[in-house]
Amino acid sequence: MSHKLVLLACLAVTVCSAAKVPIAIYYESLCPDSAKFITEQLYPAMQTELRESVELTFVPFGKSQFVTQGAETMFTCHHGPNECYGNRVHNCAIEHIQANSYQIEYTRESLTLNFINCLMKAGKNFPDNVYPGQRCATENHINNWENIKMCANSTDGSNLLKKAGETTQRLKEPLTSVPTILFNEQFDKDVNQRVQVNFLGTLCKYVSAPQPRICSEHNGASGLVGAGSALLGSLLGLWFLRYLY
Repeated sequence: MSHKLVLLACLAVTVCSAAKVPIAIYYESLCPDSAKFITEQLYPAMQTELRESVELTFVPFGKSQFVTQGAETMFTCHHGPNECYGNRVHNCAIEHIQANSYQIEYTRESLTLNFINCLMKAGKNFPDNVYPGQRCATENHINNWENIKMCANSTDGSNLLKKAGETTQRLKEPLTSVPTILFNEQFDKDVNQRVQVNFLGTLCKYVSAPQPRICSEHNGASGLVGAGSALLGSLLGLWFLRYLY
């Protein structure tokens, strides 16, 4: 391969990498709003071709607090001790889930998202008080649940949770609501509110051209709705004028 071709290949890789939209999700494992966003907005959108345009970062900590006493770190979580355990499981899963060479249809990213989505779907309703970690691991082709569980029950899990807390505390705009979603490492209050009811449409505004077809379809559908509303408004206006005169 010539030097020119090598340079072009490197440039192509750089452009492709730069095209991905960095999205960071600051959330809590037992937060109903976090569960609603992940299961109803994020996960469905990531089952489309848009997944190729996104680089997701999960930060499971939220409004939790921690204090360090000697070698030990003590946590207080927004929804109680069960959430502290859940946050540790999420952090350990993010750290330890790996794709297998014999399961080429799954990537590390897709396995992690599938596992988190399953845990968030379970919410606070655990049958027989059994945390759904093993069930979600089995259902989503994750073969190292025992390692994740061991991490969550050890200082490794505490260290990862503390690291997530430190990441949360470094936000330029202090976290005031959960979930908080950052695009391109920037917090925007209006975007954060909009993305929780229309993640796909909001994401399409950040994706570089050429946009995936689903963005055109989504924008087209929105345009049709807007046009329909305008037409209805005009008809009602004409009817009202006719009624007056």
